[in-house]
Amino acid sequence: MTIIKRLQNIGKVVLFVFLLCPTNVLAENKPTTIICLDRPVTDQTNVNYLSNRKPLQPLRFIKLPVTAIKPAGWLRKYLELQRDGLTGHLGEISAWLDKKDNAWLKTGGQNGWEEVPYWLKGYGNLAYILNDPQMITETKVWLEGVFKSQQPDGYFGPITIRNGKRDLWANMIMLWALQSFYEYSGDMRVISLMTNYFKWQSTVADADFLKDYWENSRGGDNLFSVYWLYNITGDPFLLELGNKIHRNTANWMDESTLPNWHNVNLAQCFREPATYFMQTGDLAMIQASYNAFNLVRRAFGQVPGGMFGADENARLGYIDPRQGTETCGFVEQMSSDEIMLRITGDPFWAEHAEEVAFNSYPAAVMPDFRALRYITCPNEVVSDSKDHSPGIQNSGPFLAMNPFSSRCCQHNHSQGWPYYVEHLVLATPDNGVAFALYGACTATLKVAGNIPIAIKEETNYPFEEQVRFSVNTTGKVDFPLYLRIPAWCKKAKIKINGVVQAEKPSTGKYAQIKREWSDGDKIVLELPMELSMKKWEVNKNNVSVNYGPLTMSLKIKERYEKIDSKATAIGDSKWQEGVDATKWPTYEIFPETPWNYALQINKQSLQQSFKVVRKPWSSDDFPFTTGSVPIEIHVKGERIPSWKIDKYGLCGVLPDEKAAKADKVEDIILIPMGAARLRISAFPVAGE
Repeated sequence: MTIIKRLQNIGKVVLFVFLLCPTNVLAENKPTTIICLDRPVTDQTNVNYLSNRKPLQPLRFIKLPVTAIKPAGWLRKYLELQRDGLTGHLGEISAWLDKKDNAWLKTGGQNGWEEVPYWLKGYGNLAYILNDPQMITETKVWLEGVFKSQQPDGYFGPITIRNGKRDLWANMIMLWALQSFYEYSGDMRVISLMTNYFKWQSTVADADFLKDYWENSRGGDNLFSVYWLYNITGDPFLLELGNKIHRNTANWMDESTLPNWHNVNLAQCFREPATYFMQTGDLAMIQASYNAFNLVRRAFGQVPGGMFGADENARLGYIDPRQGTETCGFVEQMSSDEIMLRITGDPFWAEHAEEVAFNSYPAAVMPDFRALRYITCPNEVVSDSKDHSPGIQNSGPFLAMNPFSSRCCQHNHSQGWPYYVEHLVLATPDNGVAFALYGACTATLKVAGNIPIAIKEETNYPFEEQVRFSVNTTGKVDFPLYLRIPAWCKKAKIKINGVVQAEKPSTGKYAQIKREWSDGDKIVLELPMELSMKKWEVNKNNVSVNYGPLTMSLKIKERYEKIDSKATAIGDSKWQEGVDATKWPTYEIFPETPWNYALQINKQSLQQSFKVVRKPWSSDDFPFTTGSVPIEIHVKGERIPSWKIDKYGLCGVLPDEKAAKADKVEDIILIPMGAARLRISAFPVAGE
């Protein structure tokens, strides 16, 4: 069924799934009811939070202000590592963030173009979430420069001329940083600056508007900011500008091809039609974004981890899991998933955000978050500073963990986890609260008629099968609470105050709990994880192994070698004068154990093939290293002697499924893919 039909028939679906979602009733004045929905309905308007203003289509989920959610557990640990590592200290390293002669602090400066706003939009949000005074002060230094840069005609920021026209791409990024700052501070200068800037955009002739490559591909980011401002001011000219932006942005609506095949554009720009849907109400726009997403994955995404093998630009024939994704691509895909979730309500986008966040993105950075690499692959057994082209599409040292290199990802990585945390808890049109992504946190928000509550979520998900919620209120309050039931979970269970309220609610949907809540009410969501296996027929029938939302990878002993970051950075890298590279080393990673295994699997019974082993939770609250993972899967494997490092110095392409196997059967261990910086996540199969 197409997404259009799913949207059109949502009323029928709700009635149908109600019967599939059993519920008990607590002995209270008001009964507790649980029904399962494809997505929240939009026949009400949230009175507590600003959502889409008419005539824009209503949002299915509404993002809370940036400071409303305080992460805990491993998510907070990850943000603290980010703060103490590359994100928090990039201003001391990157020449693009040097305040002297910076284009964002002094009109006419030479440095900073996209790098400053790329870094700032994540750095600022990280500062607000952690309530870090020093980082907030640093954020304001840059934003004050932005405010001072606005010219009488409304334009702001550095002037970049390409082919005789102003390039607006970097401004699109900075607009997002400004929006978050407004959420944090309520500073009306943001509204004034954006209004005047969009009035200037309205005066630019179509022939001169969004014509350069990056801005033309990524006009959807500009469009999203226009709607953000319209929801605050209601200025009619903004909707006229919305039409103008869409018609001058690259066409992401073609059924059989895309405007370009650049890795980050694929992850970022497919959402533009769905964004424009908010203005037109044309369901074909939603369908176009789904089509673009799926088109990429049919051609280049026959690999585990939720992404696709494009290196920097996808190439016909290069579809093996040894092709990779830019770190920029990971974080932009996560952001796209979060936006698509808010627009459509489809739980698929929450599932996909988790798939990328848990499996693909963590291995793109060092465990201490003090270095990252440009390209990370599902099958990657060498992470060094050599040039691996044309095996990898990019020419340069793109596989090493280098904090001085890869200037786009070096700065753009900052948004990944802060944006994810901001979407852990969402408001709903019916003045309720939704948990579509799961992670330990405390959220303070308003429900029903402007009633403040707090909800604490405790879990080590996705490494744990239980998510626990406790409600804090000043009295009884009636509001709906939504829990996403993952598509992979067949035996979910919901308890309220120790009483089972729903068993085996419909998978891939939301359980909507309607209840008069009291202070101290406790909800437990049990999500039993099961083993599953995905066959990738296009890639020689290789398989990946999943345990709940986690994709598993071969545990390879990793040898880290420290080298000079300056000596191994790519050609266009720049760093500040006097920066001490010994404090920010590059690491190359090499395998110390064999990696060329086929899995010995009994396809009739996965339980007989795999043994799940749970280990104690790491004392440092960080589960993404080979030594700290709390889940292992033990399995038998056979080596394939012909599967070797190839002539480009890369993991060879997958061998033919009938390739000769070694006679010896060995015990091997699989660990979560996100913890494996060297990894084999797509395996040949031995045995039946």
